[in-house]
Amino acid sequence: MTTETDDRGRIYLSKELRDRHGERFRVVDLPSRIVLVPVDDDPLHAVRERVGSTFEEKDIDDLRDDARAAIAEETRRETTEESDA
Repeated sequence: MTTETDDRGRIYLSKELRDRHGERFRVVDLPSRIVLVPVDDDPLHAVRERVGSTFEEKDIDDLRDDARAAIAEETRRETTEESDA
């Protein structure tokens, strides 16, 4: 499929593509091309479908808090390792 941007930079995607992949896309800018990656309407639901019951008991706030705690711990470890060197 080939498409062009209009005078405002918009790209037309056929109804068939929108029906198959949705209405939201992330634009990934690579050195040699751009890629449109479909974004689920409910990303957390999509993750749960793909990983099964791993996150079943957690809501988005719990997942965010866990991720922030893991990043803080990793940063603390790296900082400690650098000061010990």
